[in-house]
Amino acid sequence: MIVAGDQQLLKRLNRMALVRQVASTPGLSRAALADTVGLTKSTVSLLVRALIDEGWLTESDARTTGALGRRATPLHLDGSRLALLGADLGIAAARIVATNLLGEVLAEQELPYASATDASHCIAQMAAGLVALTTAPALAGRTVLGVGAGLHGVVDDASGMLLHAPHQGWRTIDVAGQLRAHFAGTALAGLPMFLQNEANVAALAELEFCGARGADPLIYLSINYGVGAGIIVNGRLLTGLFGFAGEVGHTILQQGGPLCSCGRRGCADALIGLQALMDEVYGKRQLSTPELLEQLFRQADAGDARAAAAVAAAGRHLGVLLNNLWVAFDPMCIVIGGAALRLGERLIAPGRTVLDECALATQLTAPTVRAPRFGDNAIAIGGAAMARHYLMHPFDSQDPVRRHSGKLGELSPALAASLHTWN
Repeated sequence: MIVAGDQQLLKRLNRMALVRQVASTPGLSRAALADTVGLTKSTVSLLVRALIDEGWLTESDARTTGALGRRATPLHLDGSRLALLGADLGIAAARIVATNLLGEVLAEQELPYASATDASHCIAQMAAGLVALTTAPALAGRTVLGVGAGLHGVVDDASGMLLHAPHQGWRTIDVAGQLRAHFAGTALAGLPMFLQNEANVAALAELEFCGARGADPLIYLSINYGVGAGIIVNGRLLTGLFGFAGEVGHTILQQGGPLCSCGRRGCADALIGLQALMDEVYGKRQLSTPELLEQLFRQADAGDARAAAAVAAAGRHLGVLLNNLWVAFDPMCIVIGGAALRLGERLIAPGRTVLDECALATQLTAPTVRAPRFGDNAIAIGGAAMARHYLMHPFDSQDPVRRHSGKLGELSPALAASLHTWN
């Protein structure tokens, strides 16, 4: 039995099932789409017409199929009428972007903070930039669908609370609440908004906008001041019960190793993170600055012996972490991103060597290790990708809000049980 409201839910699920199928297999005709998703041709035709009218889909010129009857018209995502906003609430600056449904950047901006230690001020700057972005000429005539942002710390993705950002000195910040307050009365008021840890967000950029479904499982390993990972399995972001999965910076790589900020010893953060590198080269400091980090990069580029030794040691520890991620998740691909990419092969090559040695010992093929597709914009573009991901998976069991809100329990048992099939 279907309760009142379930028909509307089914319509939403069916609509986004069509959009996702076209996104993964561009060029399908309406008839082929109906066969693929298991809906009647009349239902698909009605839904496709609405999706075209709203700007989700577009039809290209008819093509000859060799069969009798009406010629097929290929369907594609429409990149011309809708927009997604993404943001990276970084350590020294915020990055904001607007993309279309295909992940193509329409507008972007970097916003250096006036006061990097003042969380409320940084959030206000980012919010103002996002609001201003809606009036950019590149977005003229487009409808903004949603906003996503990556945060550099431990995030409760259901509440939008940044619990701890150790390298920014922030604790228990209601980022979602502050953003909603700044968006009130603007074009962004009431729009869907999604917040996640920056590594998870960057992983979604690879999933949604790079065709990375062919490299699934995928791990995005983010190396900044600390270390984190975004993990994609079966087309989903692995977030864990409360959204904390992927905190690989606190996996122990060296028993009795250097003290980590978490209080344990030998964590990946304390052996690979840029903060650890600066501590090794310059000695322990209460607060490392972006200027000191730039100095580290310059010294490494110049071949300074102390910096080179620290980077090479971090690279070998990176190889141990890569091996641990390999055996834990058996990914097809590990993407290494973050500010540490500035160190290039000085950091990555020792890591690959250790990983290759592990592969040789087991006579198995190690996963591909590569850089992110979007460079410095990986997190901001990932924010837009996150908005697309959850908008295209309505009532997904991995939706951060629905995972904790019990909304699925309000549906009929039969429909609730079927949601995994629909998604």
